[in-house]
This record gives sequence, C-alpha cells and structure tokens, in this order.
Amino acid sequence: MTAPDDRRPLVRTLTTRGLSESEVVVIRHLMSAAFGDDPDERFEDADWEHAIGGSHVVVTLGDEIVSHASVVERELRVSGTPIPTGYVEAVATRPDVQGRGYGSLAMTAIGRIIEREFALGALGTGSHAFYERLGWQTWRGPALVRTPGGDKRTPDDEGYIMILRTSATPAAVPADLDAPISCDWRPGDVW
Repeated sequence: MTAPDDRRPLVRTLTTRGLSESEVVVIRHLMSAAFGDDPDERFEDADWEHAIGGSHVVVTLGDEIVSHASVVERELRVSGTPIPTGYVEAVATRPDVQGRGYGSLAMTAIGRIIEREFALGALGTGSHAFYERLGWQTWRGPALVRTPGGDKRTPDDEGYIMILRTSATPAAVPADLDAPISCDWRPGDVW
C-alpha cells in the first residue's frame, strides 16, 4: 500500500457480482485490518456472508480501495409490523487513512441507496457518533430475533442498533424508538 495523496476519491456502487475476485480479496483484508484480532470484534466469514447479495459502495483513492460498505435487504419488524429494510454491513476504512472522510463518503452513498430502495435503514454498531452525524438514530427498544421457536430477546444487541428513516418509513416506526424491533434469524451475528 502506498501513502494516500491529494487525488480525489472515487465512490463506486456495485452489486456483489460486480466485484472482481481481487476486489473481494482486498475488501476482506481491509475488513480484517479495520476490525482487528479481538475475538469479539474481528471480521469473520459469516460477517462477509451477511454483506453479500446487495449493493456495495467502494471508495478508492488512485487504484487502492480505502473504504467499503454494503447494504442488503432484510425484513425488520417494529411491534410486529414488517418493514423492508436496507441493512448495512461490512463498513470499514483502511486503518492508515481513517478520519479523512472516506467512511462518510461510503455511508452517504449507502444512505442514498436506502432512501431510493427501502422503507428503513438499519445497522448494528458501537460507533454511534459517526452514524448520528449522518442522520442515523439509536433504537432504544427491546431487540429480538425471529426463530422457528418464536421471538427471542437479544439483550446484548440493545443500544447498538441504529435506524435511518426514509421518505417511505411507515408510521409503524415510532418517533420515540422504544418499541420492540426484531430481525430474521441468520448464522453468526443476528443483528
């Protein structure tokens, strides 16, 4: 990797199929570097599986990928009401260029995709300040996962879920964000 320079970053939006094999390798490496080796935080294969099948935003500087985010469709339910949701996954910026706005560029593009294609945006994070300045709000209500055996509370996820309202967000999403919210079950992190 070379040192960043004064070139303008390029923001590209692609489908998973539109990513080349070499881009996937670089993005996976970027995720591992950004999330680190802590067993509770590191980026696993299941995390990548969650990130594929939708739209990817790739920010490049010259010929180097410096930031990535993806959005996939999930059905969240608020107080039992289904809401087509753009769920954000695999957001990271290469550690040596963090704090220079590349992550904001990626998330701004993701926000436009969510506004255009979904009734709601959602993600799970511990970095609330970063997302709040881009219009995201912290969900305060109970979090649940829908399983074949019924809804199960996921208290470890509570306080980490954020939403982004769109022009299509239904009235079922309350202004106070204290209602129960649920996601479909999936392997790995459910949220």
